[in-house]
Amino acid sequence: MEIKEKALRAIEELKKLYPDALCSLSCESAFQLLVATRLSAQCTDARVNMITPGLFSKYPDAESMSKADVSEIENIVRPCGFYHHKARDIVEMSKMLVSDFGGKVPDEIEVLITLPGVGRKTANLIVGDVYGKAAIVADTHLIRISNRLGLVDSKDPLKVETQLRKIIPPEEGNNYCHRNVLHGRAVCDARKPKCEICSLNSFCKYREETKG
Repeated sequence: MEIKEKALRAIEELKKLYPDALCSLSCESAFQLLVATRLSAQCTDARVNMITPGLFSKYPDAESMSKADVSEIENIVRPCGFYHHKARDIVEMSKMLVSDFGGKVPDEIEVLITLPGVGRKTANLIVGDVYGKAAIVADTHLIRISNRLGLVDSKDPLKVETQLRKIIPPEEGNNYCHRNVLHGRAVCDARKPKCEICSLNSFCKYREETKG
């Protein structure tokens, strides 16, 4: 099976399993998604969703967050881990959004990554979920599953993003990434993948190599 054919097959199979390809972070605006994604680094989305209602009730937008005291943000986001760095980045990115972009979250990846604490994974999520542009969110689930299927041959996020952009139709990329997250949590576990029940197992390189 050609690699593009395999990619299209994976897209269709995951659509059947997870028709509602939604981001699991609960947010009401581009700014809130930006903040929540920063908090989600090395933290579960479920925990982030427990913290953000209180955070956003006090600081709902870039303008209000830019005036926040970092120590207060630290106290709120402490349960998310690495709270010193995350709080600092959130306040600094808010200041930059206000000073350079009128408080509006940019819609281009190369601009978004100039914000403090924003990498390509976060930038892709914003342009895909908020602005409906082509996006490949190379998180740990996408990287793992793409390698197991044989769609990519790297664990480097940028290389994975670049390789997948060549084989995933632009209009499918964002939702495909969300479905990989769901599949990674439910079936294609990092340590104990449930290959025997996986609907992708008939064309999975990992399954073929390990089933004997």
